[in-house]
Amino acid sequence: MVSAFLDVSLGRPAEGVEVNIQTYHKGQRNVDIFSPFAHGVTDADGRCLNMLPPRGSDEARLQNKQVVAGTYKIVFKPKEYFEKTGRKCFYPWVEITFEIENPEEHYHIPLLISPYSFTTYRGS
Repeated sequence: MVSAFLDVSLGRPAEGVEVNIQTYHKGQRNVDIFSPFAHGVTDADGRCLNMLPPRGSDEARLQNKQVVAGTYKIVFKPKEYFEKTGRKCFYPWVEITFEIENPEEHYHIPLLISPYSFTTYRGS
């Protein structure tokens, strides 16, 4: 699973943006609960490549970081990035909920953002 953060207002990737992945499970009384799963910060290319250990590795098993089928949420925190570049941001957090059907596939979740709009898609 890989994420990317692209500042479309400047036409370039954004470095230093906090990214969190959370896993979903149904709580008591049908309360939706997301629990922390992985954390990272975007690099100079706007990518967060090392949030999770390699799929199927001993490290993934030991850390209980194996991606399985289910619902996940990726949370980007762009406010600090925009403030560092002297701009306001309407979105302090951007949360994207998605479903993994086949954990053997590659999942790339990019966020294209400007201070007042964003979009995302499933990349390859």
